[in-house]
Amino acid sequence: MELFLNGLPGLIAPALAAGLLVAATHVPLGREVLKRGIIFLDLAVAQIAGLGAIAAAVLLGLDGIAGQIIAFICALTASLAFSWLEKKGQTTQEAFIGCAFVLAASLVILIFSGDPHGGEEVNNLLAGQILWVQWKAVGLTAMVYIPILYILLFRHDLAKRFFYPLFAASITLSVQLVGIYLVFASLILPALATAHVEGRKGIMQGWCIAFAAVFGGLVFSAFTDLPSGPTLVWSYAIAAVGAFCVYRIRRV
Repeated sequence: MELFLNGLPGLIAPALAAGLLVAATHVPLGREVLKRGIIFLDLAVAQIAGLGAIAAAVLLGLDGIAGQIIAFICALTASLAFSWLEKKGQTTQEAFIGCAFVLAASLVILIFSGDPHGGEEVNNLLAGQILWVQWKAVGLTAMVYIPILYILLFRHDLAKRFFYPLFAASITLSVQLVGIYLVFASLILPALATAHVEGRKGIMQGWCIAFAAVFGGLVFSAFTDLPSGPTLVWSYAIAAVGAFCVYRIRRV
């Protein structure tokens, strides 16, 4: 036990950095998603980005930067299509987004249908492997996330104009770091819990929820040997519900 405890900080440090990096970017993005009423956009774009990465690796034999580029192109194309639907005032935009998610998810399963390890690959795409993320991946992701976060926080004109490309770039990297389930949880749950709070204060409270969820979920996952992705999703839910309950108690 002592050896485990001594090794715990080193074990979860890269995962913690990745989780906090994703949370820092996803909280303001999630608030905008909620504001626009396109809740399932993140699921669809995340699934399509994952599909692009898988198609690049399995069908084209491309990985690394080349695979990331293919995944980003797929996510960007989907995001721009959804943006076009929004500008056209389509009341069925959410339906199209849902259809895109189902089609992309089904195509992933079809690609892996002849692979004996296909089930494991699909599970990794959905649940992620954040506990085994490497520092190199964290560093490369930070190089993209930091300017995106700057635009979201300080250049609202650019954030509004280029929301969909920024969203596509963020989701492409997030999916491969933490998986689709955790992408959705980190975008929507803090945003829901702080929907009643405007501006920077809402973002700060969302960060507090997300950071507590990431730290608590990773430590619990490491101690219990439970899968880190699903554990973090539940950690986000518990932190979000707890924060909202505190808000309601204070209002009474």
